[in-house]
Amino acid sequence: MQIQQIRKSLSLGVIGGLGAIGSADLYAKMTRAVAKSGKISLLFSEQAFAGSDMAGAENAQANGRKLYVFDMLRELEQRQCDAVLLPCFISHTFLDEVQAEIKLPVIDMMGAIRDHLAQRLPKLKKIGILTSSYVRKKALFEKYFHPEEMQLLYPDAAVQSACVMRAVYGTSGIKNGHLDGQSIELLYHACKELIDRGAQVIVPGITEIAAVADMLSARGIPIVDTNRIYAEFASHFQPVMRAQAFKIGVVGGVGPAATVDFMEKIISNTPAKRDQDHLKLVVEHNPKIPDRTNNLIADGADPTVAIYAACKRLENDHADMIAIPCNTAHAFVERIQAYLSIPIINMLSETVAYIETHHREKTCIGLLATAGTIASGVYHQQIACSKFKLLTPDDEHQALVTEVIYGEHGVKAGVVNDLVRAKLLRAIAWLVAQGADVIVLGCTELPLVIAQHDAFEISGRTVALLDPTEILARKCVALAGLRNQP
Repeated sequence: MQIQQIRKSLSLGVIGGLGAIGSADLYAKMTRAVAKSGKISLLFSEQAFAGSDMAGAENAQANGRKLYVFDMLRELEQRQCDAVLLPCFISHTFLDEVQAEIKLPVIDMMGAIRDHLAQRLPKLKKIGILTSSYVRKKALFEKYFHPEEMQLLYPDAAVQSACVMRAVYGTSGIKNGHLDGQSIELLYHACKELIDRGAQVIVPGITEIAAVADMLSARGIPIVDTNRIYAEFASHFQPVMRAQAFKIGVVGGVGPAATVDFMEKIISNTPAKRDQDHLKLVVEHNPKIPDRTNNLIADGADPTVAIYAACKRLENDHADMIAIPCNTAHAFVERIQAYLSIPIINMLSETVAYIETHHREKTCIGLLATAGTIASGVYHQQIACSKFKLLTPDDEHQALVTEVIYGEHGVKAGVVNDLVRAKLLRAIAWLVAQGADVIVLGCTELPLVIAQHDAFEISGRTVALLDPTEILARKCVALAGLRNQP
């Protein structure tokens, strides 16, 4: 039996609150447009917005409006909208600033108007624009209509103030509920002034003017309804989530100092000449995640849910991948990866891959790690698929490693001094004496004591001393670089 695939209903959000009459007019026209196009659901989102009564003034402050739009987009994103209509020309002047932080696409109102005019009026050369002084100052229309192709005509200063701004923002203006009478007369006068100067069509650049476009058209004004244009365009919109700058999610706090060390290595390995060239990081720093080693070798609390919860929060914050700068935590990765939509970059497998690429002539890997990491066998599993032999410390030297990490005067207690370093060097020397020619600092606290060195001299021998945190940081930077390429 053939099963017919049912197309998911397209969900479009409409941001209200930035002008009640303009938003309501667009929503009504959108409702009529989607009735013809099939399966589209509409969500209208509005909160209290204490905007200025003269938001369209030339020197008006738009900061509150920017934050309002951002909050509304986040809300609609959480409600799983596919795209959003933003019926506010002022907001489209700063749309790029907001969209840089939100994946949910805002349907391009200005692009819809430009395309409509190009298709319906291909010989158009002069457009009369009725917009706010703020939008005019920000040159929004100039970003969409090139001067060499189209001449944009605006009312002169006196008409702009006495007619356009007064008709919309005045006490008897449209924003205050007066959709006829004086406001229409003022707009008619402004339209006539533009037509007398050669405008072939009048384009409203304020949604409230679009709401009364039919009244002006009935009086012989060649005006288009930009709200209707936007609604019809949106009813055929095919949403594509916006590509954003690559974001690395970090499960931090396991341990805290190692998290900071990893972030520093991300920064130091990123080829950047300015702040904006660096990668986006989002860190879920949770030192309350139960101790991984205590769970693996004793009867400690299971950290699986805590690690998974941290990963889900990173996923919800639109991270593209997850890094966990904790070797022992990788014993729990396999349990949770299948339940995530983004990958956890496996620090252990990347370390083995690094050895195979850069130290393929070596034969024996010495592992310095927590007792939990060793007991879990996670490194053993990675190395079992390679040509290398794995060597771990005997009980005496493993006790030294544990003291370096967990001791009262160890790294997790914030102590990094010559005594701690001497203990770690004793464990390294023992592994080298047993034949190790590569040493993996398999606990993210250990590189805080001794840094990675591909030619490390100890006991008269040269070995590779490797830091999985450094290797993971380089891998993350490399993956981000590939993603950011055009």
